[in-house]
Amino acid sequence: MLVHEALAARQSVRKFLDKIPAYDDIVKILEYAKRSPSGTNTQPWQVAVVSGATKAALDQKLVEAFCSGQEKNLDYNYYPAKLPRDMQLRRVACGMQMYQTLGITRQDTDKRLRQWEQNYSAFGAPVVLFFFTNKMLEKGSYLDCGMFLQSVMLMAAELGLATCAQAALAEYPAIVKEHLGYSEEDDILLCGMALGYEDKTALINSYRTEREELEVFTKFFD
Repeated sequence: MLVHEALAARQSVRKFLDKIPAYDDIVKILEYAKRSPSGTNTQPWQVAVVSGATKAALDQKLVEAFCSGQEKNLDYNYYPAKLPRDMQLRRVACGMQMYQTLGITRQDTDKRLRQWEQNYSAFGAPVVLFFFTNKMLEKGSYLDCGMFLQSVMLMAAELGLATCAQAALAEYPAIVKEHLGYSEEDDILLCGMALGYEDKTALINSYRTEREELEVFTKFFD
């Protein structure tokens, strides 16, 4: 698969087959992704690969936190208090498109909550990756980690695997860190990523978000 093919193939998948990715494939993904650029080669990322009984127990804890109304407390602000209008419109459209695909109306709050609840088990994916960095680091390292995440997703696409990068999996960082043995004092939980094989029959995997035309976000200067 060429790079442009992987970019076109990658999408956020929210329903997975009950098929576990091979250990060697996960290692291959991370071996290639580690070649991602980082400022002065700091390589500020840390990855926890979670599956099996460990994932099942962590899923339960995160779902219970969400369902009980436990306050969400990300280690950093993913979004500002107010998004610029164009971005807010795209954000709203993304959510509406998903619920419309599933036939869930705005008034059906229970179904919306049940759908959102699936975030906290990584949509049932057999493997979830959690990405950490050090609390001492600044915004430049977040850029580096973002490039690493993209590399992971593109390598997964090359190997026929599906992913979904999820900020929701970082909403209860203390639970994840305690369960996996990471430091509350030193580590920032950036996000999680569902990893597995796409269920191509699932309705939720059928919708695609729009992308802006090049002219909207690009200026050329001669």
